[in-house]
Amino acid sequence: MSNWLDIDSKVVIITGGSSGIGSVIVKSLLANGTIVYNADLKNSDEIHEHYNFIEVDVTDKNRVQEAVKSIYDNEKRIDILINNAGVNLPRLLSDTQGTHPEYEINERDLDFMFNVNLKGPIWFSQAVAKYFIKQQAGKIINISSEAGQEGSEGQSLYSATKAALIGLTRSWAKELGKHNINVTAIAPGIIEETGLRTPEYESALAYSRNITVDQLNGDYSKSIPLKRVGKLSEIADLVCYLSSSKSNYITGTTINISGGKSRG
Repeated sequence: MSNWLDIDSKVVIITGGSSGIGSVIVKSLLANGTIVYNADLKNSDEIHEHYNFIEVDVTDKNRVQEAVKSIYDNEKRIDILINNAGVNLPRLLSDTQGTHPEYEINERDLDFMFNVNLKGPIWFSQAVAKYFIKQQAGKIINISSEAGQEGSEGQSLYSATKAALIGLTRSWAKELGKHNINVTAIAPGIIEETGLRTPEYESALAYSRNITVDQLNGDYSKSIPLKRVGKLSEIADLVCYLSSSKSNYITGTTINISGGKSRG
């Protein structure tokens, strides 16, 4: 059966679609015929007749509102919002080793992560929801993380923001359901590398776990029942499904996609 998802010509806004998981989601959405608006700080090398880039700092409420209005004015509707933009700075609550105080939670890093990972989804969802309510239709998909369900050593700030995103998902689904608006989240576990893992990130994560950088990528077959890491395309496939009418009775739910590793 071809065109099973039937999301052709749907207007999609995705935040942080220029790199990482976001860029793969963008490609999958385009392959399924949607009109994509990528809200990010920098454009990608994506070239497609239905691909559009709009420069947005997701933490800037006024700019977010301007961007969403311009998209709606141009397309006369918005169908799907994917809150994907996020940052992760591994940080310890207490640096017991005492050699890298910069890897201990500080106010600057806390504000940065909470602003991007929570203010961003809030401002975009608020701006888009006004049009969804007007249309009496729409879907919001939040990209959370297994860390938001299970916690993660050395990543408590990241885990906290992703857990909060799950809470927002549940609450917004209750608020917006009466307007025929679906709100869902997905929680990816360990997935193939995206190219966003910088040496600085790996050094911080290794330090927070008191291991070497070489020890970070272990034998996941021992901890993942499916005995492999997830593919980026599998995350994108789930997003496309949740964007379609096939998922119309799913709302307020976070779908764990971790190969069985997490309890979800």
